[in-house]
Amino acid sequence: MSHTESRLRSIPAVERILQALGETGLPRPVVVSLVRRELAGLRGGDKVPPLDEILAQIRGALDGLRLSRIQPVINGTGILVHTNLGRSPLGPEVVKTLAEMAANYNNLEYDLAGGERGGRAGYLERNLALLCEAEAATVVNNCAAALVLILRHLATGERNEVILSRGELVQIGGGFRIPEILEASGAQLREVGTTNKTSLKDYEQAVSPRSGLILKVHRSNFFMDGFVESPSTERIADLARKCELPFVEDLGSGAMVPTEQIPGVEHEPTPMEVLRRGVDLVCFSGDKLMGGPQAGVIAGKAKLVTAVKREPFFRALRCDKLILSALQTTVELYLAGAGEKSMTGAASVPVLQMLEVSNDELRLRGENIVAALAGLPLEAGVGDGNAQIGGGTLPRSVVPSVAVNLVPKSLALEKFAVRLRTAAPPVVGYISEGRFKLDLRTIFPRQDDEVVRAIRTALANRQPGEAG
Repeated sequence: MSHTESRLRSIPAVERILQALGETGLPRPVVVSLVRRELAGLRGGDKVPPLDEILAQIRGALDGLRLSRIQPVINGTGILVHTNLGRSPLGPEVVKTLAEMAANYNNLEYDLAGGERGGRAGYLERNLALLCEAEAATVVNNCAAALVLILRHLATGERNEVILSRGELVQIGGGFRIPEILEASGAQLREVGTTNKTSLKDYEQAVSPRSGLILKVHRSNFFMDGFVESPSTERIADLARKCELPFVEDLGSGAMVPTEQIPGVEHEPTPMEVLRRGVDLVCFSGDKLMGGPQAGVIAGKAKLVTAVKREPFFRALRCDKLILSALQTTVELYLAGAGEKSMTGAASVPVLQMLEVSNDELRLRGENIVAALAGLPLEAGVGDGNAQIGGGTLPRSVVPSVAVNLVPKSLALEKFAVRLRTAAPPVVGYISEGRFKLDLRTIFPRQDDEVVRAIRTALANRQPGEAG
């Protein structure tokens, strides 16, 4: 028998590996596929490692695979609308709605009064229009889709040019750029002005028989200061009416309340504001500052909303029963507090609750967490934090906050962070100034005990599958 044949024969059988692994918490076909892939990789090597090394390698791969499942995470980063962590969490009323809708049939497209097929999301659309102070509204699966749909309808044929300031050619999350979205919709970009200065005359000179609309993109994820200039929304709206062109604004964040009432937070334009200023259509996200599920809302002139809904592409972008019902409940929560003049009008929206909670309350929670960690091999204390809105929203706003500061005595900070991220549930924080920090503004009070347990476990012996 050749050396190669001997080496290949020494590779353990798949079934032997499966028996040695035992229960993994993953579906058997998933485990079998991974084991086969790992064993196949041994065939090209010079030698076959001992069985315990093979098992350790496979267990590590299974741990990584298990961690890649979408699962609840404790967010100690201080970033409220954290895109990588699922943006805004949903409130208890919305969660209850989702459970009821998911477990039962519903009247998604059924007219209960007439006993026959009915329209889709009519109640939600009326309430969205009411909330946005618009003539009409509709919803698709995200804000980028909303913009694409608007452009496909308004910028077509010989009038497919979209007039847009160079200072608003922004890149949104995930590397998507506004020019690329325009291109995907079939529209032609007509850039006006310069990066830092665009005048009303620039817009006027760009209008031609090929113009389909004027687009304004809110610079929600960055700001420009210094030698900058841009015309007001009202002046652009006057020009659009004069030239008989639709005026559209991509607002992005979907703020529904006066954010400037919160210490450290600047004013974020609301859909109601920009529509009052003369914008014909506005689109924004449902899962950022609005605090609802992922969705793209379109609101504005009834004739334009109706026309957009007639687009054949609308069907490909529409939301399912769960998103529609979750957004419906979110909108009802806002409308229930419509008489309020402060943030408390939407007190059941978690992202707004996080913004409003006092530092005194956060500090008390932090002291309780530190007390629960007494006797462990680490230095723990309560310090100041600086929370951020995140999600490409309000980039200049820094919300004063409170953080729990942790320094393990016999464990590197980086390894400590890894152990917390691989806990159940995972705890995500950040390292700064020689400490591991957990900002309490983005950690729910109901999670405090879980945080303590995760820290205790992280300080214990080496974790399964941990390297080095």
